[in-house]
Amino acid sequence: MTSEDLLNTLEDLGDEEFNKFKWFLQQEEILQDLPTIKKSRLQATRRWDTVDLMVQTYRLPGAVEVTGKVLERIHRNDLLESLSRTYNWAHQALFLAVVVIIIFTCFHLSAR
Repeated sequence: MTSEDLLNTLEDLGDEEFNKFKWFLQQEEILQDLPTIKKSRLQATRRWDTVDLMVQTYRLPGAVEVTGKVLERIHRNDLLESLSRTYNWAHQALFLAVVVIIIFTCFHLSAR
């Protein structure tokens, strides 16, 4: 999962949905234990600026989590599902890469 994946998701929102998305980023009760982003920082942001702010505020995994929560609130379950598939695929790819590294390391050490 990359910032570009989040940007692609936000680009699938209409203007009104995007404004609603930014509004939810300011709501404590929605974000629960995560910090909100101030209205003044979000007011004139474009989609890529919003992604940057979310990643700066929550780091990438947190930005993915917040995006999922907000997509659910604005009833864009189609985008939530797509984001989940991308996130799961990225986790599986990372897991496989770690397994390959472990196997290679074990093989290399046993060859000594």
